[in-house]
Amino acid sequence: MTKAPTFLYDCDTGIDDAMTLLYLASLVRAGEARLVGIGTVHGNVHPLTGALNTLRVLETAGIETGEQGGVPVAVGADRPMAQDVHFAVDWHGTDGLGDTHLPEPAGRPTAEPAAAQIVRLARAMPGELTLLATGPLTNLGAALLLDAELPSLIREVVVMGGAFDHPGNITTHAEANIWHDPEAADLVFAADWPIVLVPLDATHPSAVHDDWLDRLAAHDTPVARFAARVLEFYIDAYTPTLRRRGAVIHDALAAMLAVEPDLGEYAHRPVRVELRGELTRGTTVWDARSLPAEDTRRPVKVAVGSDVPRFQERLLASLQSFPGPSRT
Repeated sequence: MTKAPTFLYDCDTGIDDAMTLLYLASLVRAGEARLVGIGTVHGNVHPLTGALNTLRVLETAGIETGEQGGVPVAVGADRPMAQDVHFAVDWHGTDGLGDTHLPEPAGRPTAEPAAAQIVRLARAMPGELTLLATGPLTNLGAALLLDAELPSLIREVVVMGGAFDHPGNITTHAEANIWHDPEAADLVFAADWPIVLVPLDATHPSAVHDDWLDRLAAHDTPVARFAARVLEFYIDAYTPTLRRRGAVIHDALAAMLAVEPDLGEYAHRPVRVELRGELTRGTTVWDARSLPAEDTRRPVKVAVGSDVPRFQERLLASLQSFPGPSRT
C-alpha cells in the first residue's frame, strides 16, 4: 500500500489555488494525504491577502488551522528577488477570490516566514515532504539560500509553471508563475532535487467547460457553493481566451499529478529560465532536440499531457465530497 503523501503547499491563493486547497482538503479529510503547512507568496495577490484567503478556504473546508494541532499558514515573500512586484487582479479580482469580499477568517497566519517554515519542516521530516508550489518560486529560492542541504531533505518538488510548446500567458513566451520571479525559478530548477514541472502545455488542455461547471453549481453544499461562486470571476476572465464558457484550473492538475502521477505523460529534460532576454525574460527553456546537448543540471520531469477526463472527474468529485449542512 502506497503511503499517503505529506504536502507542504506554497501558493499565491487566488482562484485556482483555492480550488487546489479544496482538493487537498478533500484528501486530508479522507485520510489520503497529510497537509503539514502552507506558505504564501506574491503573485496573484499580496502574500498577506493570500494567507487570509488560504485560511478562509481551509475554514470553509472544515480543516483546522494554526500551529497547535492545525495547518500553519505562513506569509512569505512580498516581492521577487530582482524585479518589481505585479499582481493578477484582472484574473483573480482585487481580493484574489473573484471580488467575493468574504468575511475575515477566524484564524491568523503564523509569525514564521514561509521560507523558514520550508526549512524547518524539511529538517523535521527529512525525505517525507512533497513540496507543491503553484505560485512564483520566491519562497523556494529563499529556502535554498537559507539551507544548502535542503534538496537532500525534500522527497519531491511539484511546480505548476512554465510553457514550452504552448504560448505564454503573461508575455508571448513566459508563464506567469515563472515570469513573476525568474531568478528564483532558475535557482529551483538548478537545485539537485526531484522536480515535476506542470506547464501550460499540460494545464490548458484540461480546461473545464459548461457541463462540469453546471454539475458543480447544481451540488448544493456549502463548499460546492463556495467553489462555484469564486469561479464566476475566473470564468468571465477566461471565456475570451477559451472562446467558450470555461476556466483552466491550472494548480489543481499539479496537485493531482503529485498524488496520481500516472494521470500524466512526461518528458525528462533539464530546464533553464531565460533571465536576460528583452522579449523572452521568464521563459522556460529545454533542449527538445533528438540529441540534446549535455547538461550538468538534473533532468526535470515535465508533464506534457494528462488524462483530462479523469482529472476533471476527480476534481469535481473532490469539490462535491464535503458534507452538506447538518440538519436538526
